This record gives sequence, C-alpha cells and structure tokens, in this order.
Amino acid sequence: MRIKMKFLKGLLYSILILLSLISLFIIICAFQPNLSDKVAGLFQNKLGNGTSPYGEDMAQEDMLPMPEGSGAADGIADSIADSIADGIAVGSDDAAVHGGTGNATGSDNGENGTLENLLGEDINSGYVPPEREAVNVPESVTGRGGYTPVQEVAEQIDEEEAKELQKKYTYGETGEDLSFDTEYYPYYGMLPEKLQSLYRQIYANAMAVNGIFNPIEKVNQTELRHTFMAVFNDHPELFWLDSAYRAKFARNGECAEIALEFNYLVDNLDEAKGEFQSGAESILSGARNLGSDYEKELYVHNALLDRITYDMGAPLNQSAYSALVGGRTVCAGYARSFQYLMTELGIPCYYCTGYAGESHAWNIIRLDGEYYNADATWDDTNPDKYGYFNKTDSEFSTTHRREDLSVYLPACNGTKYSNLEDSTQESSPEQAQPQYVDERRSLNEIGFSEKDVLRSLQEYYDDCYRQLTTAGDFIEFVNIVDSEDLWMECYRAYESDNYSFGYMDRVLEELGAGGCEVDVEAESLQDGRVLLYHTITFF
Repeated sequence: MRIKMKFLKGLLYSILILLSLISLFIIICAFQPNLSDKVAGLFQNKLGNGTSPYGEDMAQEDMLPMPEGSGAADGIADSIADSIADGIAVGSDDAAVHGGTGNATGSDNGENGTLENLLGEDINSGYVPPEREAVNVPESVTGRGGYTPVQEVAEQIDEEEAKELQKKYTYGETGEDLSFDTEYYPYYGMLPEKLQSLYRQIYANAMAVNGIFNPIEKVNQTELRHTFMAVFNDHPELFWLDSAYRAKFARNGECAEIALEFNYLVDNLDEAKGEFQSGAESILSGARNLGSDYEKELYVHNALLDRITYDMGAPLNQSAYSALVGGRTVCAGYARSFQYLMTELGIPCYYCTGYAGESHAWNIIRLDGEYYNADATWDDTNPDKYGYFNKTDSEFSTTHRREDLSVYLPACNGTKYSNLEDSTQESSPEQAQPQYVDERRSLNEIGFSEKDVLRSLQEYYDDCYRQLTTAGDFIEFVNIVDSEDLWMECYRAYESDNYSFGYMDRVLEELGAGGCEVDVEAESLQDGRVLLYHTITFF
C-alpha cells in the first residue's frame, strides 16, 4: 500500500509540474506572438512540410552537417527549448547582444536555434575538433589569449520601420566588381553565392568607411553574423573595422539595416594606413628575397616575436595594427599580423579562432601544399620559441580546439616543415636560420640619448610647453616618448582636447596668441620608443 501511495503521489506531482510548464509556455506565447508561429513552423518542419517560420522568401536551407564528435543535440524537445529561448530574445523590442558561440563544431545557436546550411559545397575539411574537456593549457602559456569573438547588437523592429529604413539608406558600396581568391580568403569560399554577395558589400563599405547601409540580399540574423565573421576573419588589412556591428531585423527575421563599427583610427585613416604599411614593410623587406616559403615564414615568425610584447591592455588589440604599429597586443594581434604579412608574401595563411583554455586565435599556413598550425602568441614565451610552430592537428589536439567557421578551414596534417627548428638552430653558421633585423632607427641614429626620453604624459606636456614658449608664429619641434602606450595616451589627449589645459592654454596666454593649429606625426623607433614631430601655427 505504501509503495502504491508513493507512486500515486509521485505521479500527481509529475502531472502538476507538467501543467505548470504548459501554463508557463502559454503565458510566454501570449507576450510573444511570433513565438507560437515559430514553434508551429518548427513542428511542421519536423513533420516534413518544409515551411519556414521566416516565410517563403526567408526559407532556411538544410541542416549544416556537423563534424564528427560534435556532440550536437538532436530531437524536438531540444529544438523547442532553443526556439523558446530565442523567441524571448528576438521578440523583445530591446537590443540583444550576441557574442561568440563557444561551440566547437562550428554550429551557432543563432536566430533559428541552429546554424543552417550557410556554407557552400564540400565544406567538410576533415578536421575533427577535440572535446573541450580534453584541452589542457600548459602553465607557461596560461592567460596568453585575449581573442574577442564577433559581437552583434541585434534589434527587432516592426514592418513599418523596416520600410522606412529602406527609403532612408541605400546599399552604399555594393562591391559587385570585387573578386576574392579563395586560396587566400577561405572564409569567402565557405559561403554560398548569396552570402558572397553580402560579403563583398560589407567589405566594400568597410573600405569606404561607410557605416550604415541596407543589405543587398535578404538575410536573417545567423546569415549576417557568419558573413560578417567571414569578412573580419579574411581581412586583417581592415584594421579600422571593429569586431562588433549592429543590425536591425523585421519581425519576419529579415535584416533591414547593417551598421558597422569603426575605431578611432578612421579620424586620420590615411596616416594610420601609412604607419601600418611602414610597420609591415620593415619586416617584409627582410623576407622577400629569402629562398623558400618556409624561410620566409620563419623570418616573419621571429620578427614578430622580436617586435611584439604581449599586453592585454594594449589599445586596438584585436587588430594587426596593434602589433605592427603599436608593438603591443594579444593573440588576435599576433595572428592577424602574421596572416597579413604571409599573405603579402604570397603564402596562404588563415586566421583561426577557437578555444585554448579561453577564447584564442592562431594561424593555419600552407607550405608546399600541406597545412600547419602556428601559434606565435604562445611561441613568444621563453625558453621554447618554436613549441607551437608548424604543428599538426594531432599535435594541437590537447591544447587547441577550433570553433565557429574555423572548423571548416583545412585540416593540418603537414609533416615536411614540422619540427625543423631544433636542427636549424644547431646547424652551421652558413645554414643558420634568417634573423630579423630591426630596421627602425635608434636613439643614437637620430641624435638623442636616454636622458631625452619622456616617460609620462606630464613630462610630455612640460617639454612641449618649454619648447613652444620660445616660438614665433610658426614652430616645428620634436620629442621622444618611451613607449607606444604613452604615445597613444598623448594621441587621446589631442583627440579629446585635454592637451589644451595640459600645456597649450598656458602657451597661448604667455605668447598672447588667440589660437593655434597643431599637427603631430609619429615615427616608431627601436626598443618601443616613439619620435613625435610637431608643427604648430599660432594666430
């Protein structure tokens, strides 16, 4: 009798819990009208009628095939749970922020709960991601990550507002005349034709620094996210483009507006491009005449390790600019600068992102038709300079795990150029590996010494004041700051006009001038120093 009573009591509790869940779902549907349509569409899809909750024009394609070992959940219950959670976010009028997926399979819990078949044919690269639990980060490289996944701020709008946006904005730059060699731009090659069109549009508008435009194709949230990710991953030369963007979507799921985000370098973009090219050329000039692609790769690898300091607080640290100009960056900057330099040398090199104890970025490079992993960030530790250089997926399987679209980059199984560095180091002098030569000028070369180096913003202000108070109507002068970080602090002071009360207000008062025009240019020196050229015109 006791057993029966316990069974009946348990059954009663189960029924009450089930009724509570059903009631909760009904309440959610009442506040989210589009949710019931989505769930209905979901069941219809499961039953095989192929109707999409986005309507005929936005119909989703077949499910993306997952790599082996993905552990992707299956079944109607899991899909409904994803749809309910997603419906609450998408149905809100407030903006929702979506970041990296943390999904090692390359799938994305986007607007439809799963990553649909966004990619082109033959997407299976042969790469098999290890389980996250199998990834163990050595203590010597712990904390040397810093990669920030693509961030999206999505906002749902009504149909009327969507129509108004179509009238208010244009496509901007369509990029219809652009073409991208998939040997060097693999993420472009992953996309179907429709999304390649959107890719070209996003790239062209980023190049033109055109922030807001209407999408040239009908795309949903997941399609836009992965297309933007493809553009960002393929193009380190777009160092002024942030890894975040905004977008507005109509209630049928169709994107109505794309808003790119740019960093402060766009204010003086021509100057920034010059600095970027100068920083790159200081390395490329020593690599171009080397005999083999491997020698060029090794030279660039060593040059970056000599040039860069790992710094989580470095400005613009998701860009190649932070590495090639600033000299301080995180894993993203190491990887994007390596990608850019190798591509400039005509060697296919890809930006690869994933998990290595935290979000992390490294590279995949092709040498003589074989692919290798290379992690310059982790190599930039002592004493093992080549511990993560030209390794196979098998060798990386305990420390690195690809995620998002990087899962579909080529599998790395090359052996010809793997583990050669130890023998190279022990070789005779005439066979020694090429060494990076820092071609930047030194303090001695420009006629300065350590006592001339300014080490704080206040010292910089005081030195500017001292030199300017001996001026006439026009003056040119120079000073030297001890780091790229201090130069960026000075730069921000000019951008925010803080330099006025830092030193210029006192100068104007002493000289009796009504105002001035200020132009400051920077030259990167050896040992991280920066030479600043000032041109001041008083009026």
